[in-house]
Amino acid sequence: MFYEEGKKQFDEEDWKKIFKKDLEPTIIQFSKRGLIHTAKWLAELNYTLKDVKVDIEESTKEFSEDEKEERDIYYMCKCYFDLKEYDRCAYFAEKCKSKCVRFLHYYARYLSFDKKRVEEMTEQTCILDSSHTAVLSQLQRELAKERSENDLDGYCCYLYGVLCKRLHLQQEAIDALCESVRKEPLHWGAWKELASLIDDIRQAKTLDIPHSHWMKNFFLGHLYLEHQMDPAAIQVYWSLREKGLQNSRYIQAQLAICYHNQRIVDRAISEFAALQAADPYRLDNLDIYSNLLYIKEEKVLLSHLAHRACEIDKYRVETCCIIGNLYSLRAEHQKAVVYFQRALKINPQYLSAWTLMGHEYMEMKNSSAAIQSYRQAIEANRRDYRAWYGLGQTYEILRMPSYSLYYYQQAQLLRPNDSRMLIAMGEIFEKLGQNENAIRSYKLARNIGDIESSALIKLAKLMHKLSNLDVAAVLYKEYVSNCETREPVDKGELCRAYKFLAIHCSRVHELSEAYHYAQKCLGYEETKEEAKSLLRDIAMLQKNPQEARDTPMEEETSTSGRILFSDSDLLWDEPDNANVPSTP
Repeated sequence: MFYEEGKKQFDEEDWKKIFKKDLEPTIIQFSKRGLIHTAKWLAELNYTLKDVKVDIEESTKEFSEDEKEERDIYYMCKCYFDLKEYDRCAYFAEKCKSKCVRFLHYYARYLSFDKKRVEEMTEQTCILDSSHTAVLSQLQRELAKERSENDLDGYCCYLYGVLCKRLHLQQEAIDALCESVRKEPLHWGAWKELASLIDDIRQAKTLDIPHSHWMKNFFLGHLYLEHQMDPAAIQVYWSLREKGLQNSRYIQAQLAICYHNQRIVDRAISEFAALQAADPYRLDNLDIYSNLLYIKEEKVLLSHLAHRACEIDKYRVETCCIIGNLYSLRAEHQKAVVYFQRALKINPQYLSAWTLMGHEYMEMKNSSAAIQSYRQAIEANRRDYRAWYGLGQTYEILRMPSYSLYYYQQAQLLRPNDSRMLIAMGEIFEKLGQNENAIRSYKLARNIGDIESSALIKLAKLMHKLSNLDVAAVLYKEYVSNCETREPVDKGELCRAYKFLAIHCSRVHELSEAYHYAQKCLGYEETKEEAKSLLRDIAMLQKNPQEARDTPMEEETSTSGRILFSDSDLLWDEPDNANVPSTP
């Protein structure tokens, strides 16, 4: 799995030296070109190896021979770039020949476009104007021409790949990004962009990338995480730790995200808390930490986190997200939207803000804005299952079940082991009268682990509705048994389950069980009076057992325990073409 020279197997100390030799000289090159996020990522990884000593004299030269002639203009252009004066940087770098300054020219033009595009977002919906596509196309054509005439270095290949991705030229983007990581294997930004274009995990095996380089393992860990393959991601990250990177904050954060995805909430919170204690001024990934605190409804902890993040940097996207989550938890949804919009103003590539903003618009009953936000999220990242799920919920509220089903199915394909998607699909199948598919959905939700403990009761109620009373009784009994050992419990559902069981057991002359369930019904106002009447009937039947046996039962259209589903995979009807929504 890891890079090997010949047949030699490296121990931990060998790996540390390999990492160090690769990392330190490369950081300088990314910093020179303004690729600050990759430079930061590499520098933090390098810092975990601060005690490792290696000889890297020649490789740390700031300028190559062909760059020295343009040092003066480079220094000026880089200052403009750092000050976000992108147009000035691009203007003065336009006629330069060295690869470093050429990259600055193209990259500054791209960032200038992105900055202006975000500034023109409408305030109410935060939707981006698509009229700027021509600017990207022009830049992409110029790089394509230079690529064919002079060949591009790894950095410009990366930018070319990003432009192709933005223009939906997927295969061309993949080819360019693969070329980028072949030429610059430590370009973490290129690896991440490449991962975002991989629709099928099996596709990674066919990519023309440096398979023997250790950076591929970070790529695979990220890719597994993106595809919800959390156990595989955990295995990759633990393997990297065993190679000497056990102190990496990035790896620790990725493991916490794995636990978050697996809904092991308490462990994920514990990991993030430990990360915050070890690196108290680190804001990276704290937006995900705030999501966990939101799920747990930890208002106090979330408030403390928001204040802490503001003290560190109030203009970071993570800070805006944390504050947005805090306002959302307080049911101040308009304020939450303002902060998610602010996050997008700061960083247009902060994709989670679109989805979170969609949730807030849903709470505000602004379905149109919610749909637009979710569509923007999907356009940016088609693997964001939360956005697909949000669209499903929105169209369900709008009473458009065929649309809703389509979006829930997309979410389920991305999260095949998440019972919430299957339950949502089951509910839509019921509304569409596709009861067999609804049963299959609820059954599969139970088989993979019922996250919200609702598949069982929904399946029981559906069986009841279909007059499959014997099966419904078995399911209701399992439900009430489960409710006795867990909290919280939906008391309304529980009392109705007791009522069904009391009536059903009395009909089939299981009088002791009927009495037990009727007694349970006495504890709920909703069923109290009916329970008293039922107990009187049961008492009469108990006094005259022979009469009870001779009395014919009410006619039931029961299937005598025949279960209407199999263990096969879900098979559902595709929506009619007329009902399939256009691709976001």
